[in-house]
Amino acid sequence: MAGITLDQAQAQLDLWLSANSAVARKQSYSIAGRSLTLADAADIQSNIEYWNAMVQKLSASISGRGRIRYGVAE
Repeated sequence: MAGITLDQAQAQLDLWLSANSAVARKQSYSIAGRSLTLADAADIQSNIEYWNAMVQKLSASISGRGRIRYGVAE
């Protein structure tokens, strides 16, 4: 993804990790026969995996251990 910096990717990863922690504490609740789901845990996990991969790619690119390839399915 062009234009994303390591700091931005890390901030997104941190955000999704925080969301995961919040969901782990309380995924859903019910009151008077009605239930509310706070978030989709599978969606959160998918975003964690995406942003973690992005952080790793950007870190490797900055340290000279790799290169970023856009548009290539991995």
